[in-house]
Amino acid sequence: MELRSKAARLAVAHPGVLLAACPGATRARLAVEEELLRRSWPVVAGPASANLLVVVGDPDPARADWAENLWNGIPEPKSRAVVREAEQATAALDDGHLALFGPDDQVSVSPREERRMNGVLPSGRAGSRRREGHAPDGPAHAVRDGAAHHDCAEHETESHHSGHSGDGQDEAHGTHGGGHGHDMHAMSVVAGLPMADRADDRDGLRLDRLHVPLGPALLDWPAGLVLRLALQGDVVQQAEVDQISVRASSRHPFWNDPWLRVIAGERVERGLAARRLCAAHLDSVGRFLAVSGWDDEAKRARSARRRVLAGASVEELGVLLRPWARQLRRSRTLRWLTRGLGELSSERAAAAGVTGPALVAGGDAYCRLLVWLDEIERAAAVCGDTRVLDATELSGPRGRLNGPVPPSQALLDVLPGLLEGAEFAGARIIVASLDPDLDELVPVVDSRVAHE
Repeated sequence: MELRSKAARLAVAHPGVLLAACPGATRARLAVEEELLRRSWPVVAGPASANLLVVVGDPDPARADWAENLWNGIPEPKSRAVVREAEQATAALDDGHLALFGPDDQVSVSPREERRMNGVLPSGRAGSRRREGHAPDGPAHAVRDGAAHHDCAEHETESHHSGHSGDGQDEAHGTHGGGHGHDMHAMSVVAGLPMADRADDRDGLRLDRLHVPLGPALLDWPAGLVLRLALQGDVVQQAEVDQISVRASSRHPFWNDPWLRVIAGERVERGLAARRLCAAHLDSVGRFLAVSGWDDEAKRARSARRRVLAGASVEELGVLLRPWARQLRRSRTLRWLTRGLGELSSERAAAAGVTGPALVAGGDAYCRLLVWLDEIERAAAVCGDTRVLDATELSGPRGRLNGPVPPSQALLDVLPGLLEGAEFAGARIIVASLDPDLDELVPVVDSRVAHE
């Protein structure tokens, strides 16, 4: 018997996946991304395009209304899966896929697909259907990414980027995660939708002010981050940072693991730390390029990240990364798109406790990209170094790990100031240029943590 509709048939074959990654789950998120790539399942921008909600990590069940809001926004047929550990990725996706079959549906499965499923049988549709007349708790917001218009004097003589996937901007959909039961401002709500209020803009005019939440399940977005913006026209008037709540972890933050092991008194090879640093920056650059509209180059960054983590040799990484980095540096288009966004001077960064690439860059989003590219190439060149990492070399991907606060906390502290006064079109580029790692803020359940 065939499936009841063409839409259901397509959903079963290649379900649209809404990926909601939680802080503390980077290792599991990378495993899920790898498995989705192998299956050619698309990761979609919002609930309306999804069939399968995949929550990665261990959210606090008492404050997981954001996940239920996402679920309520997904049309039938739909299912959901939770991946708490990397080793669960394959089985969880299999179960979520099979749960898309309704109890009365039967599907002809090829022998190859049956072998891949390892004998797991359909178990009915996961989750309950949406109650009739029940509106989702929050809307899905369409966000067009792009850079603010600005006059940027061009003094370089580099050629235009020939591999750019298009000078237009991608359209991404942000989903209101439901927050934690508190709003940035008191506001009118009609049918679950926030209404605009009025306030003075920067020119002294009385304009509507719209409250827009971003995160936590946006494409190419720091895991678990929630931003609450107040907009007048296309200008961000106010920004507040929040994050989804998760349970305490028994693991080190994935990207910081080598340096945290040194702090704990272990011997770690420099090459291992360099490999982790290189992959972390490639992960960040992939997000930065994606929100800037450079999908092809973002895919190359993610492919390189996989090769780095898989143990590719120094020679192989050099051949892979040098031409790619050179192409990005020479692109006038990329420079024009990101120049002038999120200016953060070295003095201001140091005063706020910022360390790492954001401090070294001492400038805008484009400057931070260039620092990432430099560090990627330097780290790739020493991935084979077997010498012991010195106890004084304690700078992870986001900064020093033996300071008074985690490096990403300092990045989150300066983020609202960089967003306020910026055009909304450039907000996601500013966020991506800092790329805070909220894994660093997850409480540790035991000092004897496991290695990543």
